[in-house]
Amino acid sequence: MPATPSPATTSPASTSPAAAPVRSSRPPDASMDLLLQIIRQPIDPDYAIVAARDARDGVRSSRRHWLLAAAAVLVGALFAVAALQTTRSAPALESERRGLIARVQNAETAQDQLRDRATALSAENATLRAAALGSDAGSQELQSRINRLDPVVGLVAVRGPGVDVVVDDAPGTADDERDRVLDVDLQILANGLWQAGAEAVAINGHRLSALTAIRSAGDAVTVDYRSLTPPYRVEAIGNPKTLPAAFAETAAGPWWHDLAQNRGMRFTMAGADDLVLPADPGLTLRYAKEAR
Repeated sequence: MPATPSPATTSPASTSPAAAPVRSSRPPDASMDLLLQIIRQPIDPDYAIVAARDARDGVRSSRRHWLLAAAAVLVGALFAVAALQTTRSAPALESERRGLIARVQNAETAQDQLRDRATALSAENATLRAAALGSDAGSQELQSRINRLDPVVGLVAVRGPGVDVVVDDAPGTADDERDRVLDVDLQILANGLWQAGAEAVAINGHRLSALTAIRSAGDAVTVDYRSLTPPYRVEAIGNPKTLPAAFAETAAGPWWHDLAQNRGMRFTMAGADDLVLPADPGLTLRYAKEAR
C-alpha cells in the first residue's frame, strides 16, 4: 500500500547574518536636534548679546547722568556765589552812583551860575562899548551894525514872538534807538527853523549859533557838550504866522512828519507871543559880517 506520508515537521527557520535587519548608528532622537536646541536654549543668543550691551550702556548712561547732575550743582553754586557777591556789593555801588549823580548835578549848577555871570558881563561889556564909541555919525553907524549882528550871532539875549516846538521819543523805546530823538533829528529841526525864517533858536534853554555843536554822547544828546534830557523844547523867535508853513516846506518838515507818523515820535509846534532866549555863553566870536 502506498505509504502515507508522515506529516511534515517544520523547524524554525535559521537566520543568517545577511538576513538580519540593518540598524543605523545615529541616536533615535537625532532628528529632533532643532527641538532639543529650542528646549535647551529658549532665548536666541543675539538677544543675550543685545541685553548685555544694553546693560553696559545703562551703566554708562547712569554715570553720564551723575556727571551732568554734578555739573548742574557746580554751576548753581557758582551762580549763588555771584548773586551773593552782587547783593553784598549793591549798597556800595548804589552809594557810588548817588555820589556821581550829585557831582554831575553840582557841576551843572555851577555851570548855570557861570553862564548867568557871563551873560551879565556881556551886557556890561556892551554898555561900556557903546559909551566908548561916542556919539559921532561913524560911531553911531558902527554901533547900529553891532546891534544888528549881536542877536544874530547869539552874543546877546533876545525877546519876541515865535514858535514853541516840543519833540520827544516814541513811547516804549528803551531798546530801539530808531524810535528815539537823535542828534541828527535835532540838527535837521534847527536848520529847518533857520531856513523858515527864525531869527534866534534855543534847545532846552541853550541858545544856538553858527558855532553850536549838537552831538551824541552815548545815549544822551549834547548841545555844546552839555547833556540834554527829553522832551526837547525848541524855541524859535520869528513870525508865528508864517514860520509853521515855511517850516513844512523845508526838508525838515517831511523828515519830522515821517518820524511822527511812522515812528510814533512826539512833534508839536505852537505859536508863542513872548519868548526870551538867553545869549550863548560858550560863544567865542572873532569875526562876523552882515549877510547881503
